Order: sequence, then structure tokens, then C-alpha cells
Amino acid sequence: MNSKAKRVVSITALFLVFCTSQIYVSAGFMAPEATSAGVQQGQDSVGILTTLGNKAVSVNGAESITGTTIISGANLETPAGIGATVSLGNLGSVEIEQDSKLVLTFHPGSIKVLLLRGCVTVKAHKGVLGEIETAKDAVSKTDPKAEGLLRVCHPGSVRVAAAEAAGGLGTLATAAILAAPAAVIIPVVSPGSNPSNSLPQ
Repeated sequence: MNSKAKRVVSITALFLVFCTSQIYVSAGFMAPEATSAGVQQGQDSVGILTTLGNKAVSVNGAESITGTTIISGANLETPAGIGATVSLGNLGSVEIEQDSKLVLTFHPGSIKVLLLRGCVTVKAHKGVLGEIETAKDAVSKTDPKAEGLLRVCHPGSVRVAAAEAAGGLGTLATAAILAAPAAVIIPVVSPGSNPSNSLPQ
């Protein structure tokens, strides 16, 4: 191989090395953005549990404390005297009061609670639909156009608590309390929120 051919081979090799190094540098600059996008997506796909006094509550039948990861479809139950909050990142949060039981489902743009017992408050950020259901015909929703705050108590829990509080009021008074409406939906309106509720007529 003459000197001219050697120079051509050398120049070609250097050019290939240069191109390869540029590809790695570009990939290095893009990596943080990709990681950030992954974290952003993760904030909407899982929740983080915080319990009162770091005491245990039940998540899918297992005792769980502050820091537990909550996934969509989780069954949560709080004992008497212990409340809990599930932070859902960019979606909002769910506050579970003591002695409550529910199923929590969430997806990008949506938070849904099926309330089986007790009381719960859903805070839905703007662009997110917050929904609390106690029965098929008793559903309360927030307005996704604005940040919404909504508190609902299960009618069964309210009637039991009221009956216990009635104490010595007598048979007629207790019966009147137990004949309360089939659903108790208490919207909490804060500046900028616009919750809308639907109840059976």
C-alpha cells in the first residue's frame, strides 16, 4: 500500500471515530431528559401513603405505614382513631378519615374512590376528574376545569354514628335518624374549585 492510500485509510478511520464520539455525546445529553420524563410518568402511576403518627393501616389486607407505595386498584382500610393520606403527585391527593374503607383507582387525568365505609376527601388538581362513589346511583364529581375539593361520607357510616350518638333519645328519635337520606355528599368548596354532585332524586 502506497503512502497516498495509507493517508486515505487514516483519514477515514479518524472520521469514523469522530462521528461515533458525537453520537455518544448526544446520547449523554439526552439521557437526563429521558430520566426526567420517566419520573414524571411515575408520579401519576403510583401514590405514596402517609398515616397519622406513622401507625399502621391496611393496604390490600397488609399492615402498612408511611412511605408505602400505593398502586391503582388498592383496597385501603383505616382503623378507629387513625387516618391516612395518599399523595398522587400531579393528580392530587386522597385523605382517608378514621374507620373508613375504600377502593382507590387512579390514572392520568382521573382519581376515583369507591367508598365502602367512613368518610374521604379527594383533592383533584386542575385537569383531573375527581370522583367518589358510594353506590351506582350516588356519585359525586369535581369539575376538571378547576381544582376541586370534595368530601363524602358513606350513608351507612353516618346513620350508625348518628344512632349511637342518639343514645337515650327514644325509639321515635332514633328511627328518624336511621331514616336519613341514602347518600351524604358534602362538597368542600375552596377558591377556584367547582365541584358538581349527582344524587338520586
